[in-house]
Amino acid sequence: MRLFLRIASFLALTAAVFAGTIDSIQSVAASAPVMTPLADGIEVLGPDAAGWVQSLQRADAGPAFWLTALHWMFKQPAFAVFLVIALLLWMAGYRKRPAAGRFAA
Repeated sequence: MRLFLRIASFLALTAAVFAGTIDSIQSVAASAPVMTPLADGIEVLGPDAAGWVQSLQRADAGPAFWLTALHWMFKQPAFAVFLVIALLLWMAGYRKRPAAGRFAA
């Protein structure tokens, strides 16, 4: 399970670096800060991804708290969302070292 969480964390971190790189290139080209929202970044992937985002934002998709949190998350910069996901997955897959040390009996 830890291996799966670490691999998922690595993939989320890779997506965050990729999104941040694209945003930085666009910022230099526009001479102004550009931060792509997560919803726009997902919609670039194709019509299936755009339909998935729109289906999650429907009013009958779940409780109001879930919709509010999801709507807020889709407005945030893509690199920041992926960084938080990578951190949470890494923390879930982290293994603490034994307190007694490596060579304790």
